[in-house]
Amino acid sequence: MKVLLNELTTQRLEDSLGGQPGNFKLFYDTEDCGCNGMLVIMIVKEPNATDIVFQQEPFVFLCDRQQESLFDEVMKLEADEGYPSYKLTSDSTLFGSNIRVKDAR
Repeated sequence: MKVLLNELTTQRLEDSLGGQPGNFKLFYDTEDCGCNGMLVIMIVKEPNATDIVFQQEPFVFLCDRQQESLFDEVMKLEADEGYPSYKLTSDSTLFGSNIRVKDAR
């Protein structure tokens, strides 16, 4: 898998790290949701035992191997210019808009 980033998205993700080390985890959070889950981008210190690292540059991206099938091979993450959220898409799918970054370090 690969996540394409534009300049604004790269800057926002860098700002989210706050100068500290961290990895970005694509995660469908189903806790207290009552649905198939809401996509969030979690900042984690290190991968869990069930996580796979699928991208190293310009940031480390990972996901749980059980959720890997929910994503496409190539996706585009775009920061919203006027709001602190993101949109994740591929050529065939809108995975989510208004996606938030949650710092779980």
